[in-house]
Amino acid sequence: MSLCIISATTMDGMEMGEDSFFTPYVKSQLKWYGIGALVYLFFAGFDYQKLKKWSWFLYCITIIMLFGLFFTSPIQNVQRWYRIPGLGLAFQPSEYAKLFVVIALSWFLENRTHEIRRNRVTWQAIAIVALPFLLILKQPDLGTALVLFPIALVMFYFGGIKKRVIAIMSCLAISALFFVCLMFLGILPHEEMRPYVTKVIKEYQYERLNPHTYHQTAAQIAIALGGVQGSGWRKSEFTGRQWLPAAHTDSVFAAFGEEFGLVGVFFMLLFFFGLIYFSFQVTAVAKDRFGRLLSAGITVYLAMHMIVNMGMMCGFLPITGVPLVLITYGGSSILSTMTALGILQSIYSRRFMF
Repeated sequence: MSLCIISATTMDGMEMGEDSFFTPYVKSQLKWYGIGALVYLFFAGFDYQKLKKWSWFLYCITIIMLFGLFFTSPIQNVQRWYRIPGLGLAFQPSEYAKLFVVIALSWFLENRTHEIRRNRVTWQAIAIVALPFLLILKQPDLGTALVLFPIALVMFYFGGIKKRVIAIMSCLAISALFFVCLMFLGILPHEEMRPYVTKVIKEYQYERLNPHTYHQTAAQIAIALGGVQGSGWRKSEFTGRQWLPAAHTDSVFAAFGEEFGLVGVFFMLLFFFGLIYFSFQVTAVAKDRFGRLLSAGITVYLAMHMIVNMGMMCGFLPITGVPLVLITYGGSSILSTMTALGILQSIYSRRFMF
């Protein structure tokens, strides 16, 4: 999983050797993988039922940390990270916020089983998701915020929220996705739609829907250059010359596509399909309502990261900074993903316990 990070963080013209292989980014990523493995083992052995006692504490901590970001100095012109003094590290609360929202919402929906159809419960469930959604959107981090929408939609469905609410949310999601896809496929011209759309959203927000940015174009070029077999590991011209922006973070899928081609992408998709399939199997065999809701929310959380990241690299969605789980460089993403996988393992391991 560090192969693309090695290539993307090796300077053009650097000779092969230990120093070029174990770049600072690779060493950092391997360290986070090691910590992530320990986190996975901890939560796999942890009784997920005990998360009920911690759900609101984790949720409140999340809200406090998201709110506190607005009193910190911006990093890369956005307020998404806390700097950890002395360690040279940055912590991104929004990565954990999605998982903690899933835990809190699972507890809430299970606790309101007998009154789930009431309007009061519906609005309370929406508020649980809306508060972190707005705080993350304000950072600004549109991609991470929007991941919460399908998570809430699926959990509301499994939780038994009114069908009318599910239908309205589904229509909003399908309409927005359809509009964005038409924009990025060129069916709706970007400039011609500007006067109409900017009446609803701000100008800088509309610019995110521009399908002709350098980043969008570069990602598609990198994937196209990979062809069927790819250029080979560390043999990519486009990514190797650092013409692909954020090749080790947002654009890691495009970098992978250039080096390993359609064949490599097929096996990556096969791996992701297996991960999501077995995650949904956990939902099917969970012994209780809390476990089903929790596993369903985690599965959608993982799936949306895959779909959105690959979709924006292929030119179907705007580039919003959503990481590709287990692949993209970043400690916060790895730890939150390994925590989620550990919880899934805990639910599956306890399916026969009463």
